[in-house]
Amino acid sequence: MALIVDGPLTELTERTALVERSARLRALDRGGKVGASVRFEGIVRRNEPDHDRAGEMRDLTALEYQTYDPMAERELTALANEIANRHQLISLIALHSRGRVEVGQISFVLTAAGTHRAETLAAIDEFISRLKRDIPIWKTLIWEPRFSLH
Repeated sequence: MALIVDGPLTELTERTALVERSARLRALDRGGKVGASVRFEGIVRRNEPDHDRAGEMRDLTALEYQTYDPMAERELTALANEIANRHQLISLIALHSRGRVEVGQISFVLTAAGTHRAETLAAIDEFISRLKRDIPIWKTLIWEPRFSLH
């Protein structure tokens, strides 16, 4: 399962997006199938290299994410299904922000549940690498204003 949501990912937006799926995962947990559960949060960090300034580290205020929603959700879902099947996961859920996400806020959440740790961790790593490379989600860096005294 994969969804694009507006703004930063908070406990409320995540819970709202995943109500039905969460109930099914809890049922699997009680069934004893899940041996490993991993949650990854992508958090907007303060410092980024500015490639327009020879990689100089600069402060951000936010990231602005743009998506082509029908394609992005379709491709995120296909990627989630592919990775879950390859690593024999029980569940893989991805949520990604659209719009402005401030420094310190969460822009991406990936949760994976599997029978074993190794497959679950490998799935998380592969999914994130493929997301960055293949999914039509673009980010614009919003730099902290520079003040100069003349």
